[in-house]
Amino acid sequence: MSARTARTARPADAEAERTIVSASDRRKPGIRTGMAFTHVFLFVTLVIAGLGPILWLMKAAVTPTQDTLQQPFALWPNGIDWQNLAAAWNDIGISQYFWNTIALAAGAWLFQLFVATTAGYGLSVLRPRYAPILNGLVLATLFIPGVVLLVPLYLTIVHPPLIGQSLLNNYLAVWLPMAANAFNILLVKRFFDALPREVFEAARTDGAGPVRLFWSIVLPMSKPILGVVSVFAIIAAWKDYLWPMLVLRDPAVQPLSVRLPAVQSQTELDVFLAALAIATLIPIAMFLAFQSVFLRSAGLGGAVKG
Repeated sequence: MSARTARTARPADAEAERTIVSASDRRKPGIRTGMAFTHVFLFVTLVIAGLGPILWLMKAAVTPTQDTLQQPFALWPNGIDWQNLAAAWNDIGISQYFWNTIALAAGAWLFQLFVATTAGYGLSVLRPRYAPILNGLVLATLFIPGVVLLVPLYLTIVHPPLIGQSLLNNYLAVWLPMAANAFNILLVKRFFDALPREVFEAARTDGAGPVRLFWSIVLPMSKPILGVVSVFAIIAAWKDYLWPMLVLRDPAVQPLSVRLPAVQSQTELDVFLAALAIATLIPIAMFLAFQSVFLRSAGLGGAVKG
């Protein structure tokens, strides 16, 4: 019986270890050298393609205009001009637009996270009788082009129901439409579907209601997907241009994505590049802070009492 088990297990192990290059070929010096060269070539290519533009922008942000135009790839032939950053921050008002963007992104993150988690919780955990219908309606909105919704959405913001006052030049005009994100709702729902139902049943048995179940059980088990939705929400709000330009007409409340194109023609190239470099700080920081969220599996720590 053991011999039969060994014979049946051996093909599975061989299948699991099978790769493009076999283990015996990998030990050959020529193939090992070729694979090492390929890995180094791909790594260098990805670094140049991915980090090259960002690194050049950071270099150009502290480079005089003439050096950028005459020797764009030279490393500061006439020195570093740190004054570009100060001029971008103070002279053209990047500081104000920077904080406007942070406020806009923070509100969009809060609204999107609230709607995505509560809607996903209702469709996945509570599961009312009409949940399949709601799920189908949410999914159907993904097939509607965003440009089709611009006019009716704009009219709704100008004449919102029940409020009776226009939301133009109000951050709610950006936060509320971004909150209704069908992709985030379905993403959170799919994650909630994979959570162990035994934990929910045990919590209900202990007397936990829907709110306590959501706050104390579901959310602590959902840190990975909350991080993913947070990154998507903040980056989408940070780079959004068309909708904030339509509903935020007052320059005093506009974000960087709207103001930078408007001031480009009136700004020196070196100062404008410095402003662009400042605008990329938050997305880069978000990536560095949450890159592990995309790689690790769902952590269930803290959901079950010992």
